[in-house]
Amino acid sequence: MNFIWIWRAKSLKRFMIISIAAFFTAGILYVESPLLPVFSTGDKPVAIHRVEADRPDLALTFDISWGEEQLEPILTVLKEEKVEEATFFVSGAWAERHPDLLEKIDEAGYEIGSHGYRHEHYTLWEEEDVKKDIQRAHNAIAELTEEQPKYLRPPNGSFDDRILNVAEKLNYDVIHWSIHSHDWENPGVETIVANATTNVENGDILLFHASDSAKQTVEALPIVIEKLKKEGFSFVSISHLLSGASVDAKEIN
Repeated sequence: MNFIWIWRAKSLKRFMIISIAAFFTAGILYVESPLLPVFSTGDKPVAIHRVEADRPDLALTFDISWGEEQLEPILTVLKEEKVEEATFFVSGAWAERHPDLLEKIDEAGYEIGSHGYRHEHYTLWEEEDVKKDIQRAHNAIAELTEEQPKYLRPPNGSFDDRILNVAEKLNYDVIHWSIHSHDWENPGVETIVANATTNVENGDILLFHASDSAKQTVEALPIVIEKLKKEGFSFVSISHLLSGASVDAKEIN
């Protein structure tokens, strides 16, 4: 069973809402930090699904595990649409095969997170194997970018309590998503746009792919960006979205 938790950034006068969350989960520890995000309820590690925030900020995220054709056109779209912040979750194996492309992401100023090393379901592995895979990816990305990745999106978005515990011990925060474009299925540009722009709220985390399997993302992406901008949304990195967040935990099935 996967556990996804909602994060909320509130002013002091709205702290009373934590009492509502008590009806859904017991023993929640509410911690406020105005400078640093809080990534634990005090009981167990969590996966970040979205942030309920007052500001109309969205986190635009891209997963990439193979291929070399789609990334640069996506970076071009982001530049043309003046999207200065986004987060790319890259697999360690891909990073080692394409250090030049990883450098382009880094040079463009976008945040880089880990997508593990091998793109396989962690929930089917032993914990020690998961640990080794995360560490191997970490070493590869850190060596190539000279920065330590701190966010992990498990391959295929597959995780459970065991994976969350392993990630926490390795000082990683697990990032899920709340809006899935389903672009990797290549369902058509109109469908991707609809998936990515319907029922979007402040603090949502949008999932796209920059692997070569996602052949329609480049065409759909500018339409998505322009539509969401017209609705008043801005695009930020995962770090920016979570900065100053306080935990209000709620289990989502």
